[in-house]
Amino acid sequence: MNTSQFSLSGKTAVVTGASRGIGLGIAAGLLRAGANVVAFQRGEVPVELKRVAGETGTSVTGQHVDLSSEESVADAVATTLATTQVDILVNNAGTQIRHDSTEFPLSDFDRVWGINTRSVFQLCQGFAPGMLERGDGKIINLASLLSFQGGLRVPAYAASKGAVAQLTKALCNEWAGRGVNVNAVAPGYFATEMNEALLEDPERSEQISVRIPAGRWGRAEDIAGAVVFLASPAAAYIHGVVLPVDGGWLSR
Repeated sequence: MNTSQFSLSGKTAVVTGASRGIGLGIAAGLLRAGANVVAFQRGEVPVELKRVAGETGTSVTGQHVDLSSEESVADAVATTLATTQVDILVNNAGTQIRHDSTEFPLSDFDRVWGINTRSVFQLCQGFAPGMLERGDGKIINLASLLSFQGGLRVPAYAASKGAVAQLTKALCNEWAGRGVNVNAVAPGYFATEMNEALLEDPERSEQISVRIPAGRWGRAEDIAGAVVFLASPAAAYIHGVVLPVDGGWLSR
């Protein structure tokens, strides 16, 4: 096997929400594979990512963005492209709000949809033209198990992640023949801040845990391998896939 097929040396990746959880694991994985990373987020670049960049001879920089704001996203894209060729886009950031559906405020629905779906489309629109012009690029969107299932008390999240899966396929149909791979990864149940409400509910946490064939919840680093693979030359003929990384959950 030619291991250079999995190298991202010399590439630059934009990763949204790289400050914690799954996004932090993804960004670290990309750095270890040789890519430079631009972290799109509100806060500072985590010390952990700076450490990994130092160890691997890569670079990590931060770009402030508010994904709920169309203007902020547009500014962040323009600022980045003014100095950087972006080869890989990882739309990781997302938000979750829980209510019974009969009581779900439309303002909360709109916020979830705006961050989880509209900003993903806007970022794809922003970075794809350069990729298409060069005939080379990788876009990896973060879908969810709820791209396949409905969940409980999360109608906005389920709808938004279902849309991300369909958006991935739609963009694949337009851009695959022009050299840009558009795929998605669908994480299962991960022990991150987004799932704190589930982790703190003993009954619900146990219900979930016993259904996972791997016998544990996911960890942030578990997602990095799938993203690095889809971003690499080894995945050149993979287009429009929504890849579950779920410890076998969907097999049950």
